[in-house]
Amino acid sequence: MNACPPQRRRAKRRIPLAPYLFLSPFLIVFVLFWIYPLFQSINLSFHATPGPDLKIFVGLDNFRFLLRDPDFHKAVANTLTYTLAAVGLQVPLSLGIAVLLNSRAIRVRNFFRFAFFAPHLMGTVFAAVLFGLIFAPRFGLLNKVLHALVGLPMSTRWLGEPDLVMPAIVLLTLWLNIGFYMVYFLAALQAVDESLYEAAMVDGAGAPGRFWHVTLPGIRPVMLFVVVISTIGALRIFELPYLLLDNTAGPDQAGLFVVTYLYQNGFAANDLGYASAIGWTLAIGVFIVTLLQVRLSGAMREDA
Repeated sequence: MNACPPQRRRAKRRIPLAPYLFLSPFLIVFVLFWIYPLFQSINLSFHATPGPDLKIFVGLDNFRFLLRDPDFHKAVANTLTYTLAAVGLQVPLSLGIAVLLNSRAIRVRNFFRFAFFAPHLMGTVFAAVLFGLIFAPRFGLLNKVLHALVGLPMSTRWLGEPDLVMPAIVLLTLWLNIGFYMVYFLAALQAVDESLYEAAMVDGAGAPGRFWHVTLPGIRPVMLFVVVISTIGALRIFELPYLLLDNTAGPDQAGLFVVTYLYQNGFAANDLGYASAIGWTLAIGVFIVTLLQVRLSGAMREDA
């Protein structure tokens, strides 16, 4: 058998450069603006940074101080409280609205779908300014409505009382996000096989039974997705409370969240090392919470 000519062997060994050429802009940007900052933040978390050009290696001291830092404990408590309230309310409310607007008995469904989704299209800054006026004492819309309904004093300071700051932030979050998650549930509901509902009706299942045994299992993957992304979003909340509370943590630090505390240390106090330690602690916490949610849902089982 004749051997291949040298020219053909060289052609076979030739590596195509075109794919790498087209990928190079993305790879360069990815390395410069994601990989490098990632490893730099890990490095900073083990240093004290008393000045912009000064780094002192302190090992795990930043993390040790973080564990006994009362302000960080306050930020964690506020973040967890907000996450439980926001996720615990917006997921069932979004699902309920989606079920309602998926019904053929509702006329002009498209109008109501857009009406619920529209707040999510507004910018965070605009929403914070708008609700700053709604929460205002004496002339705010919320005080006027509650005063007419339940006699709440018009002087109620939603953003000035420690006990009212968290409900105000959760209310704004619900207004912004319910319609967004409703879209996911609508898509999931429309993908459930209609024959399953018909079979359940033949078996004598009522509306609650059909919802529990047909609807919920049918939308389970989307439900898990919504719970996970809403939890991640809640744990890293920053813009809304920061803007709503006029660049502060609110009265008695009622609006102090983990990312807010990170910002205060990193950009206000210029302690980038401690801020990096806070950031990586938050990242690890988010990963653990997400992993627990996925495992508890059974999504990692082979038969799920």
